[in-house]
Amino acid sequence: MRPRRDSAFTLVELILAVGILVLISALVVPDFVREIRADALPRSGRQLRSLITLTRAHAAFDSKRYRIRFPEEDELDALGGEVQPMIEREDDPIEEPEVFYAVTESWAVGHTFLESVWCIEVQMGRPTIERLQDRRHRAAENLEAELDDAFENEEVEFVPERLPLFIEPDGTCEWSVFTLTTAPRETDLDELEDHPRLDLIVDGLTGLGWMQRPFYDEELDLFEEKGWPAVLRQDFLDSRVLTEDDVLELRESWIQGREVELKGRELEEQP
Repeated sequence: MRPRRDSAFTLVELILAVGILVLISALVVPDFVREIRADALPRSGRQLRSLITLTRAHAAFDSKRYRIRFPEEDELDALGGEVQPMIEREDDPIEEPEVFYAVTESWAVGHTFLESVWCIEVQMGRPTIERLQDRRHRAAENLEAELDDAFENEEVEFVPERLPLFIEPDGTCEWSVFTLTTAPRETDLDELEDHPRLDLIVDGLTGLGWMQRPFYDEELDLFEEKGWPAVLRQDFLDSRVLTEDDVLELRESWIQGREVELKGRELEEQP
């Protein structure tokens, strides 16, 4: 009778298995890391959108003014960094008008922006094709001149390219555009063309927000020719060039979604 041999892995088999795992990791991990980094920008945009919605809700609930801003030079955010949005509240508009204090509740403090993502610009007002064209083609010296004039005239309290968003006690605010990027922190606005970025557009009345990639020159020309607004009213981060049919399809899908939303509200309001 043959002696029974216990099943076990030989050293060669173990080395072979480890080698296969290392090879698979070398092939998969880089793609996984790239995917995570690529998602950091839109994910940060979604989280900023949620934070704005929460701030609007708290402003309406508290009947107090809030503001969302970003750290100034040599100022730290609640997490000890220099990139996270800061939520502040005007606690006593009678005795201390225009005096805002940091909100430290858990909903207002956290990692809104993921690693390497920061806000390079905040613009007030509804986006227009003309403004987008000027922004795309403006020269660095013109921008610096505008900023110098603003400081000399003492028109602004904060850095002009990143003004705070004020939210009124009824929850409304101005239209605003937050430009997020993964460019290095020393990047100037006129150098942003070479880096990934997106715009978070906020409708001040409804509070709805949409993420859009910057339009290409040919798209801006198309929008200007057709007299179309610069806001697609839905998230659009696709890198392909938009054609007229694409834009019409996007607008049709938005209209259909709006009709469904309105019908749903009507049904909810029925007794």
